[in-house]
Amino acid sequence: MPRHNADIATTFEEIADLLEIQGANPFRIRAYRNAARILGELSEDVASLLDKGEDLTRLPGIGDDLAAKIREFVSSGHCSLLDRLHRELPAAITDLLKIPGIGPKRVKALYHDLAVQTVEQLYRAARDGRIRLLPGFGEKTELNILRAVEAHANQTHRFKLAVAAQYAEAIRNFLEAIPGVSEVTVAGSYRRMRETVGDLDILVAAAPSSPVMQRFIHYDEVVETLSAGVTRASVVLRCGMQVDMRVVDTASFGAALHYFTGSKSHNIAVRRIAQQKGLKINEYGVYKGEKRIAGVSEESVYAAVGLTYIPPELRENRGEIELAQTGRLPRLVEQSDLRGDLHAHTKATDGHNTLREMALAAKSEGFEYLAITEHSRRLTVAHGLDPLRLARQCTEIDKLNATLDGITLLKGIEVDILEDGRLDLPDNVLARLDLVVGAVHSKFDLSRAKQTERILRAMDSPYFTLLAYPTGRLIERRAPYDVDMSRIIREAKNRGCFLELNANPERLDLLDTYCQMAKEEGVLISINSDAHSTYDFANLRFGIGQARRGWLEKKDVLNTRSLEELRKLIKPTM
Repeated sequence: MPRHNADIATTFEEIADLLEIQGANPFRIRAYRNAARILGELSEDVASLLDKGEDLTRLPGIGDDLAAKIREFVSSGHCSLLDRLHRELPAAITDLLKIPGIGPKRVKALYHDLAVQTVEQLYRAARDGRIRLLPGFGEKTELNILRAVEAHANQTHRFKLAVAAQYAEAIRNFLEAIPGVSEVTVAGSYRRMRETVGDLDILVAAAPSSPVMQRFIHYDEVVETLSAGVTRASVVLRCGMQVDMRVVDTASFGAALHYFTGSKSHNIAVRRIAQQKGLKINEYGVYKGEKRIAGVSEESVYAAVGLTYIPPELRENRGEIELAQTGRLPRLVEQSDLRGDLHAHTKATDGHNTLREMALAAKSEGFEYLAITEHSRRLTVAHGLDPLRLARQCTEIDKLNATLDGITLLKGIEVDILEDGRLDLPDNVLARLDLVVGAVHSKFDLSRAKQTERILRAMDSPYFTLLAYPTGRLIERRAPYDVDMSRIIREAKNRGCFLELNANPERLDLLDTYCQMAKEEGVLISINSDAHSTYDFANLRFGIGQARRGWLEKKDVLNTRSLEELRKLIKPTM
């Protein structure tokens, strides 16, 4: 059975949660959380690394003990430590952690002081007014918990895009190797590069004699078969994800791909155009009367109704159809357009590789430049740099640049934007750098007006270059802070600043709609990896997907420029 990084990361995160509920050593808990994060963001499959005989302790944050647990999980699908923790604690207690606002510390208090072990017991405790009596909770917290439990009951689980990719790509590889299969494509919201994916829709073109259907329902990770027929089947994977597969004729593959890629709103609009032309369009093709006139490719489907081909990322019925009618669709940015990355960290703060290692990894990506932007001193948890340590790093970068060939390191900083809008380092320090990336790391609960003014004041600095992850959201973990993004975008234009699209799949911030707003205002976006290790550059594909959803073209992206062009744009204006 395939063992995905996401499965191991989930296991380590659950171990950390249960250890925290038990009150274990904080350093031990942190080690598991760090390992879960690293594995969750790692682009290379650890099972493949083990097959190659590689030493897992070379991975950042993975020591001998964690490496042994990874090997145990890959070989058996289980972790003995997690099994033991499950025996020591109530079976359903981790369900409490799925409620927004309920972390391990609160679960520990609820469990030990109120004997709350299940979501139902949590709801009753909140409804009966017992939670407010606990130290550190109060009436407002109790009300928020009550509302969160009610909202949780109506939610369907979704998977982050990068997690869904691990399962989607493994299944696609499995299906492509089956005799008689000629084409496999994962459609739906996954193909449209949505930030989260509810389930997977897979289309297969195969010969009638192919055993693809039986092989699919007996795939190692399938735990339940919901339905199975001659041309379609639905299964549930061990991770809880539903996968729907359809086997279609080659002559209809393009029509089916269009239909099952969606979105629903986009498809309805296209179908309406077809009806106006006296045509019928469905998952089998485009028909004029009883005759199928298109369907072998998506291009043929769009052409039959008078539209140019619309890339999957644009199919949200936000104006793409009108532009396709006149051939004015944007030529969307490609990953190969990127010339560099303007947000990366090293061992100097909370990264896991040296300056040289990061430089060589960026060069292997085909980049011309990489900005080193460590955290500033205010972010003590990340060992942020003070002026002296930053000056030392700048000297190291200068020395390293003198020896590097084909890649240039830029001197930067990810500087904290303080609550009053001041930057965490003085102007005389920032003036020595090539660029300054500003970021909000605290006080996310300020009012809309205060948060907006805070960021605008930071952007007033003549050395401010780029606003990192502009809304501060962490997908499914932290909501965006309340900020007037339309005003931020307009003022960025006036001040000559830029905005980041952070490609870390936990963030993917800017949102696609804000990317479109920035494009309309003429504000350039930098698609950055926020790399903390040499592996993290692989996440740029998710940033590119988000940029394409936001209609961005090569000209709209700051780091598609050459180093010479970039320097002219980011040079401080005094």
